[in-house]
Parts: sequence; C-alpha cells; structure tokens
Amino acid sequence: MNAADRPVDHPGAAAMPGGELAFDRICHEYATQAGCIEVLRGVSFDVSPGSVTCVVGPSGCGKSTLLGLAAGLITPASGEVRWDRAPVTPGTNLHLGMAFQQPGLFPWMTVHENVAIGLRTRGADRATARRVADEFIATVGLADFRHAYPSQLSGGMAQRVGIARALALRPRLLLMDEPFAAVDAFTRLKLQQEFKALLALHRPTVLFVTHDVSEAILLGDRIVVMSQRPATVLREIPVSREDRNRASAAYARKLAETLECLGVPSDGGSE
Repeated sequence: MNAADRPVDHPGAAAMPGGELAFDRICHEYATQAGCIEVLRGVSFDVSPGSVTCVVGPSGCGKSTLLGLAAGLITPASGEVRWDRAPVTPGTNLHLGMAFQQPGLFPWMTVHENVAIGLRTRGADRATARRVADEFIATVGLADFRHAYPSQLSGGMAQRVGIARALALRPRLLLMDEPFAAVDAFTRLKLQQEFKALLALHRPTVLFVTHDVSEAILLGDRIVVMSQRPATVLREIPVSREDRNRASAAYARKLAETLECLGVPSDGGSE
C-alpha cells in the first residue's frame, strides 16, 4: 500500500480534500427472468469537490444504483463514471467511505472494534486504529459505549457507530444510502444536525441518497431530482444557507419547488 493510500493518523490531521465525482451519460439495466429492466437512461451530473449532493426520486428509480456505480461495485451498461477525472473501476478509490440505512455492524464486535476494523483493513497499525477509533467514537458522542455490543445500542446509537466507522477512514468520497431512514423522527433530526456538523469538520465529497426532501434541503448543497424508471435527471436544484432555515420563506419555496418537480402539488401535497 502506498503512503497516499493509508488512512490519516488522527481526526485533527490534515486530510486530502474531496475530489470531483462525475456521471457522464450513464445508462444501466438489470437482467431478470422477465427480461432486461432499464434503470438509468442518459444520467449526467457532477458532485463538486467537498460538496454534498442529495439525490431524490421515486422508489426503484436507480438512486442506490448510482451509489454502486460511484463505488465501482457496478459497471454501467454505457457512459462513464469518473472520480478526479479518472474512470471509476473496481478498487480504484481507496479513499471511499459508505454508510447505509442499516449500519451493518458486526454483532460479535464491540463499538470500538466495529469502528476500528475499517482502519485495520486499510493498513493502519493496531495503535493507530485504536486511537483514531476512540476519537471518532467520542466525536459522535458514544465514548461511554465503546465497549458495548450492537445488541446493547439503540437504533440511533447504532447509526452513529456506522457513521463513525465511515468517517474514521477520512474518506475523500462519502456515499450515503438513506442512513437515517430506519430511526424515529426525533432521532433522525438529531442525527442530521450531528452529521452536518461532522461534514463541516472533514469536508469529503458526499453523494447522499434520500426519500426525504426536507433532509435533502438541510444537508445538500444541491439536489438532483430523478424521474421514474428508466430514470433521467429532471432537475438540479441548488440549495443556499437561507434555504435550510425551516422557519423561512426560502425553505418553503425550496420545498415546494422540489416536491413539484417530483409531481407533488405544493398546495396540500406532503413529502
């Protein structure tokens, strides 16, 4: 492993800035017993370095497929995915972190071991992995639970562990697949605020899939609205600081604009 591929020694150290992620005329389909199902058709958009792009759209429109393509886990039928201007292929981005709707913790490992395992597989020595894991566990407010097992955690706490594990790698690219969808509404709001604060500290490039338009406005610098399958990009909607204030008229306008793009009327429709 090259020195450039090794994880940063500690959260306070200087991290490499996030790079640019680009989807260029992506088409993709899946083979089924009934034939091929076209999922993506000519999808193109960029995620600027250090920014958060949230993808919203109907269920089954290929949002999670975009994450698989960005990670190099899926090869598009046509088109190209690029990271830092180079084509994405399996194993090419060693500065990648991922978090999912279910945190995917190993039940036989403690919180500390779950966070440290990614660092160890990336080549960190035991002492470094222990130190970095402890610091990120403290960052997400779980220092008192570092020796607890997943079965002893609430849903929100487990999500914090999953996020700590992803961020401990100091990823330049962070892929998020509805990471807060499985928790209750209050916990979700709290996790959103905590995650936003963490992003301000570490500034990775983030592709964030969500069904929650309000969440997309709160966290995103831009919202990519997808159509029904086979999905195309309906609109790219910029989000400003003023738009994120839920009590403001700017937020109401941004919410209405996004919902109307999704086919939900602003006069009584819901998220």
